This record gives sequence, structure tokens and C-alpha cells, in this order.
Amino acid sequence: MASSGSDPYRGDVTITPIDIHDDAQLKMTYDVSYRAEMLGREDAPNWTYEEFVGAIRSPDSGERLEMFGAYVDDDLVGVATLYTFLLDNTDKVWMQLAVDPPARRQGHGRALLQHVEEVATTDGRTVLMTDTKLPFEQVADHGYRRFVESAGYEFSNIEVCRYLRLPVDEELLQSWSDEAAERHPGIVIETFVDDVPEDLVPSLCILLGQLAVDAPTGAVDFEEGAMTPARFEERRQAVRAMGRTVHETLAITPERLVVAQSTLAVPLDGGTDVWQWGTFVHREYRGRRLGLAVKAANLRSVQITHPTMKRVVTQNGETNDHMVSINELMGFEPVEASVEFVKRF
Repeated sequence: MASSGSDPYRGDVTITPIDIHDDAQLKMTYDVSYRAEMLGREDAPNWTYEEFVGAIRSPDSGERLEMFGAYVDDDLVGVATLYTFLLDNTDKVWMQLAVDPPARRQGHGRALLQHVEEVATTDGRTVLMTDTKLPFEQVADHGYRRFVESAGYEFSNIEVCRYLRLPVDEELLQSWSDEAAERHPGIVIETFVDDVPEDLVPSLCILLGQLAVDAPTGAVDFEEGAMTPARFEERRQAVRAMGRTVHETLAITPERLVVAQSTLAVPLDGGTDVWQWGTFVHREYRGRRLGLAVKAANLRSVQITHPTMKRVVTQNGETNDHMVSINELMGFEPVEASVEFVKRF
């Protein structure tokens, strides 16, 4: 969510779907979104245009992506993106909104918001969610929050964005691995780059599906996610399209079941930010330091193969005490808040 103010809709804006296969439209979309998202956050991580195109154009059988542009004459002044769940949580939609900074406080954001709400409710959706990145000291009264709450959205959750400066000392990584190993005898920690062995994919998909239920989500309850081997392969193809490589560290039982995982996405275009996509432990295997084990092993793998990386970017629910404690142990530093909001129809 990158808009501000509460001015009424002026009526001189035209809202139309964005053709994601039109290079010119997609470049304008990226530029507007980039300027909106980076305003006041100049050191924040961001996607390159090539990563953006790879992600937007990659199919996902579990979600429908729709993008809408707000135009004044021929100028794109705002973008709204809807992610509509298709296989699970089919009452919900996730929305992102960005208004170009020079075009703010003219009603364009409100017009976009009203448009995507109509699209969502016409599709039978009753829960619309969004988020925005805010400085900790402005969480309560930032203009972005005032804008979304004036449109009928309610506070739902806070996730804390954290950065870990690289490299992490190898002795520390080894000490964490040794400490964790004492707590999970018989479970093997293995790291795979880009491809996960076929026999491990089904149990990994089950684990990934549990994340939506077990992770703190504030005022919104989720049902278990429908991650299938086919959809998992789609995600791997999307990573390749984005020009990234993925390091996936898994905790594997003697029966070859995945009971913990950690994913790091690394750019191959010269970028220096590593993206922590997720770390999760099966609910029946918690208390064995598996979260620390997979994170430490994955970080070691990335540092060995990509020594030019400068930081790891992650975020966790502020009430996710276990994962927060691991991140604090490893040296992740809080940077800003990702504040989530919900509107029910």
C-alpha cells in the first residue's frame, strides 16, 4: 500500500486492466510501483525490472493475478494488483496499491481502491487484505495507515522486517549447527540448489501448506494452503524466470519425510540482497532446534557459493516468538514494520 491522503475521487482518472504481456505497459507499471514503494525507503530491498517481469508473467495455478492502472490522459499514475486465491481460502484476495508520488492527494488511490473492491466482491470475495511498510515510530499514525483506515480497513497484524549483514562468521554457523544437532538425532539436514529430489516434494508440499495455518496472521484466519507438486514446479520455474537461484535446506527423517525447511532466493544478476522466503518446522517436530539447523545450513550454503552477497532480508510476525528468537540469535536487525490490514464485505 503506497498511497496517502483522503481527498475525494476527482473523476478525471481512467482505470483499465494492465496487459502484463505488453512490454511498454509493464515497464510503466514497474516504474510507478518502484517510485511509490521506495519513497522514504531508499535503502530498502527491491526487485529489478527483470525480476518483476519474471514474477508477473509466470503462471501460478493457485492464484489469479490481475493488474489495474489509473491513467490521467496517457500518464499512468497508479497501479493496483489483485492476487485471488483459487485452490484454498477462496473467500480472500490480497491487494497491493501504489500511487506515483507526484500524483498523490488527488483521489487516484481512492479510485483504484474502489475499483479493485468492486472486482473482488463481484467475484464473490468477502475478505480483502493488504499491507504497507512503515517506520516503527509511525505505525500508529502514518499517512498510509490513515488512508487505508479511512477506506474502511482495519488493523490486522504486524510483521517485523529484519536485515542480516553478511558474511556471518563460519565459527558461529558451526556452533549453531552443533547445538541444534544434539536435539534431533536421526534427522538429516540437507541443502539442495534449485531442484529438490522428487521423492521429497510431496511431504515438502504438505509442510508448506501448513504455514498459512500455523504462522501468526493477526485478525485473519487461514485454512491450510493447497500446495501441490505441480504448483511447486510452477514456483521453481518462476524463480528461474526471475533470474534467481534457490537454496532449499530440508530436515529429513529416516523415512524420507520433510519436517522442516528454509528457503533463500539469491539473485544472479549482480544484486547483493538474499531473500529469506520462509522457514518452517512441522508442528509435530518442534522443540528440536530444527529451525535453527535449517537456517544455519542454508546460510552457509549461500555464503560459500555466493560470497558477494551483502545481506539477508526477512520478515516475521511480531508474535512469532520462536522464529523471532532464532533471528535475534543470528543477528537479524529490525528495520521497519510491515503492517497488515483487512476489510470484510
